[in-house]
Amino acid sequence: MRILGISALYHDSAAALVEDGRVVAAAQEERFSRRKHDARFPRHAIGYCLEQAGCTLDQIDHVVFYDKPFLKFERLLETYLSFAPRGFASFRTAIPVWLKEKLFQKDLLAREFKTFAKDFDHMGRLLFAEHHLSHAASAFFPSPFEEAAVLTMDGVGEWTTTSLAMGSGNRLEIHKELHFPHSLGLLYSAFTYYTGFKVNSGEYKVMGLAPYGEPKYAPLILDKVIDVKEDGSFWLDQSYFDYCTGLTMTNQKFADLFGQPVRRADKDQLTQFHMDIAASVQAVTEHVVLKLARSIRKETGAKNLCLAGGVALNCVANGKVLKEGIFENIWIQPAAGDAGGALGAALAGYHIHKGQNRTVTGGGKDAMAGSYLGPVFEQADIEARLTAAGAKFTVLSDDQLIERTAQALADEKAVGWMQGRMEFGPRALGGRSILGDPRSPSMQKMLNLKVKYRESFRPFAPSVLREDVAEWFELDGDSPYMLLVAPVREKHRRAMTEDENRLFGIDKLNVPRSSVPAITHVDYSARVQTVHADTNPRYHALISAFKARTGCGVVVNTSFNVRGEPIVCSPEDAFRCFMGSEIEVLTVGNCFLRKEDQDPALKLDYKNAFELD
Repeated sequence: MRILGISALYHDSAAALVEDGRVVAAAQEERFSRRKHDARFPRHAIGYCLEQAGCTLDQIDHVVFYDKPFLKFERLLETYLSFAPRGFASFRTAIPVWLKEKLFQKDLLAREFKTFAKDFDHMGRLLFAEHHLSHAASAFFPSPFEEAAVLTMDGVGEWTTTSLAMGSGNRLEIHKELHFPHSLGLLYSAFTYYTGFKVNSGEYKVMGLAPYGEPKYAPLILDKVIDVKEDGSFWLDQSYFDYCTGLTMTNQKFADLFGQPVRRADKDQLTQFHMDIAASVQAVTEHVVLKLARSIRKETGAKNLCLAGGVALNCVANGKVLKEGIFENIWIQPAAGDAGGALGAALAGYHIHKGQNRTVTGGGKDAMAGSYLGPVFEQADIEARLTAAGAKFTVLSDDQLIERTAQALADEKAVGWMQGRMEFGPRALGGRSILGDPRSPSMQKMLNLKVKYRESFRPFAPSVLREDVAEWFELDGDSPYMLLVAPVREKHRRAMTEDENRLFGIDKLNVPRSSVPAITHVDYSARVQTVHADTNPRYHALISAFKARTGCGVVVNTSFNVRGEPIVCSPEDAFRCFMGSEIEVLTVGNCFLRKEDQDPALKLDYKNAFELD
């Protein structure tokens, strides 16, 4: 039985295909279209999933859409009516789009399906799942647990913003919900907007900025903006926000409360105030998540917790839940945002709608296959594509490729690493990554400013051999999806001088804090990815070879893209990124490329193509 899941038409469109309960393929549309956060119908992603499964759309038993448009439209209408006459300008903008397109998504989907199969029976095969059920299904069904509580937190689905579901075997039921407009995701997005970053894409920048500040505004937020109950439920004072009826997230009353206007990304510098604001909303988020987790454990007695929804990408909050030991085990869906809803919709269709049994993967392993669910390219195809792009490369054996790449890393070169299947989700996990030497005190700044062309404060994550994780970090467990933050072990930290301890804000950036400064954030934390030999043997072998040379079983890992573009998908994408940045070495399959060997005429000017926001 084959079930195709789709998320589309809001942001981060994606497709996923499940065959007899096994996740065969999953990918975001942006990787193929090269349009970041592409919200359009995922035509390319669907085509890839069908090709990977070796079938046509006619051979799909059901297609499941990840939410219910009519319920979302109901929420929109009721919200405008509740706040009328406020918000008429927003209403006038939104309603025509709904009446013309979004309200009739079934017809739109049917038309798109006919481009794949002219006689596709959408009336009999198209299903719609509720948004939070799709998220919960994406977290529970691939998890390594027979039973678990599932906490989903995001901006908003149809009505729900936070939900608790209980999963057992092939059953999954929503037990509790918090509804719009009271949303932890929208609270975080409001502060994202206030600090001058883009909503739905800049939230992780706020999380990265937070350690540079002090949470001095957290008491004010908890006193005036959000009322948090003992069980973690909460209420937002809507007099500070504009997202229900306006075209912005916050209003003048919000700005007056904190004493400064919204930061204009194109004109205003980041200051200590913005760092303190970021630290404050991060502290409030952690406070709410911890209360929710404690309440769920007390109420349900569940030993296992699964997390999904955009807020589950807040790896700092996830790390706090893990450290508190509230649950015996935690598992987080690597594609926790809306893209993962496509996978959840497919799994909900298979297990809930069709009642098919679920087999839990043994040995504590999940069913995501390391989240390596995207396209892979055969060696002959790679060589043909690179040749057509004008690349000059050497074809190496497996052992030669590992040894030469490990040496390049030891020589402090930035390495583009495109190997095997592409990752599903926002994190590069050693399939489409840029790698570096974590021991280098200049690596973080160099990668940010000369390779990624992004803000210098942004931290980088470590990829560490699973067998070495406890040696380097205060974590002794799996973190394969880079969704947990843990402190660097004390023995690797560097003692700060009195002058260094007196530094504030961004001045902290250039102070090495450990023997692996490129991956150690200013609060001595790191967003850890454990690398497993069974899910990514080539990446594991590379880090092992680097360790043999240096004694360090850790490498810097960041996504293979330049700022403003999606992560690379194809060999051509990788070569363009290589030629548009200061990456010095590129490996694609068994092809090894050096920058000095390339034709200078092929160099691209990415640096000036994107302004920092």
